[in-house]
Amino acid sequence: MSPPGLPLPLFRETVRPEWIDYNGHLSEAFYVLVFGFATDALMERTGMDSAYRAGTGCSLYTVESHIRYLRDVPEGARLAVRTRVLGAAGKKACFAHEMYVVTGEPQAEPGADAAPVATTELLALHVDQRAGRATAFPDAVRERLTALTEPPPGWAGRSVTAP
Repeated sequence: MSPPGLPLPLFRETVRPEWIDYNGHLSEAFYVLVFGFATDALMERTGMDSAYRAGTGCSLYTVESHIRYLRDVPEGARLAVRTRVLGAAGKKACFAHEMYVVTGEPQAEPGADAAPVATTELLALHVDQRAGRATAFPDAVRERLTALTEPPPGWAGRSVTAP
């Protein structure tokens, strides 16, 4: 679990050959997969790990997402995903992921002027799987999420619009 109030560490992944599509770059489904892994890391770091899920029967379910594909990502690229908690109250949590390609050392950070290759904003519900319905976060989990809350990035809150 991350200490309260500290930013979440970056989630890291390397683009695998089987994730490359017919255009020679990361297929759209695998951007979502990497973002899903980053959400799993968020859950682990805020106390909603496998023991929590087994003990409470509760988990996070993504109910809405908005993804932006901004740049092609080649095979073998090292990815770093920054996660921001945008808010948590009641049974809802909103968070955002920004995916970067990093170079240099294995634990390299995106540069100060680095642009993300993809972003996603997610709305999740805390679901009691045994009862089959959404339920409020326990105080400890809500407090951990709240302690991590950051202002939304400028791109958050957008919607898809028709041409």
